[in-house]
Amino acid sequence: MPHSQTSAHRDSLPGVRLARGASPWLLPTVATAALSLVRARKSRRAAAIAVPTTALAAGMLWFFRDPEREIAQGRVISPADGVVQSIMPWKDGRTRVAIFMSPLNVHVNRAPLAGTVTSVEHVPGGFVPAFNKESENNERVVWHFDTELGDIEMVQIAGAVARRIVPYIPQGTKVEQGDRIGLIRFGSRVDIYLPEGVEVAVEVGQATTAGVTRIDRD
Repeated sequence: MPHSQTSAHRDSLPGVRLARGASPWLLPTVATAALSLVRARKSRRAAAIAVPTTALAAGMLWFFRDPEREIAQGRVISPADGVVQSIMPWKDGRTRVAIFMSPLNVHVNRAPLAGTVTSVEHVPGGFVPAFNKESENNERVVWHFDTELGDIEMVQIAGAVARRIVPYIPQGTKVEQGDRIGLIRFGSRVDIYLPEGVEVAVEVGQATTAGVTRIDRD
């Protein structure tokens, strides 16, 4: 079945595929870099300023990239690019897989399974670094999906730098596995809870790719 394009609409610049929700950060940076480059032709001082502003704009373009992916086969696939930070049995029998996203990772998150979004809840909180234990109380968005495996919970967690989570789709949306569902600006952490009886296929320290890395094992 082809993957839906529900969340495929995104901000764009000529020749660059960018994450939806990048504009508030990206456009001012690119505009400043362009202006400094124009002024650099007339002033050495402006030329000196053009170097860091252009580098920052290039970095922003890299940070907010949104590449197409060949979605993998499997019951549960990674919702985020990053590194597996922890794998923890939960009191209710589920297993939480926490994926840490650095600023160099793609920041767009994807649906781990096909199903229907039954809940998208924003929970206020702090902004400590996502690798700290205290990040459990950080600003976050809690997702629930009704899937063939039952209810699947996924949590986008903000960090010290990433203070804005941008959900792309509302409650009630039907998604295909691997669809884009939201953005965490500048990286942070994404947790997914596997149902009781589902064995984890990844290990702590393993790199993951959203829509590509399989999280569970047959």
